[in-house]
Amino acid sequence: MYKTLLFDLDGTLLSMDMQEFVERYLESVSLRFAHLLKHGDFVSGLLQSTQAMLVNKDGDKTNEEVFMEDFLPRIGLSREELIAMFTDYYTNDFPKLQYYTRAEPLVKGILELAVAQKREVVIATNPVFPEIAIRQRLQWAGVNHLPFRFVTTYENMHFCKPHLEYYAEILKRLNRLPGDCLMIGNDAREDLAATGVGIHTYLLKNHLINDTAETYQADHEGYLEDLYRLICSL
Repeated sequence: MYKTLLFDLDGTLLSMDMQEFVERYLESVSLRFAHLLKHGDFVSGLLQSTQAMLVNKDGDKTNEEVFMEDFLPRIGLSREELIAMFTDYYTNDFPKLQYYTRAEPLVKGILELAVAQKREVVIATNPVFPEIAIRQRLQWAGVNHLPFRFVTTYENMHFCKPHLEYYAEILKRLNRLPGDCLMIGNDAREDLAATGVGIHTYLLKNHLINDTAETYQADHEGYLEDLYRLICSL
């Protein structure tokens, strides 16, 4: 049962107040581009280009390509120049945002247990960040040393949550049947969308997000301690 466990990242493996973290991130990254755009213009452009990724359903373009096509005209840089600036930012400034997150010791135990059981572990985060930023947050969570089968990033994915195509793309990459997989996350809308392609779901309630205030149906739900017990019982 469940050969593959898919884990959301923010609010699932890494504890944070999402609203506060996003606000701090936007403040931080805008400073790096302050010589090119005013804070408000940069943030507005970045959010609009991120939204372009979130709504995109063109399977011929990676999320990175969609973002670049939308954002480069706003910033007035070449792709190479923008990537260099983002890489420098995520290497030197982004790590300071760890202050606004908290590692949960049980998370490391849960993932190490899954690996010990010979299950595939996938980091199924919403792929709107480059790999360098996602790896940073995995490090903050204390789990970046583990042998992940796959990590979704904006470089390697063509769709975002909650599109069914996002989950279908993961299944295709892993060559897995939906019934082999369990999606674990704290966002009722984004993570439970996996049921649309037949993947079973676990709704984590530690930092529950239910933006639509709609009723939801998960195959399992509970807190980190409950998740640990479930994986023990598999």
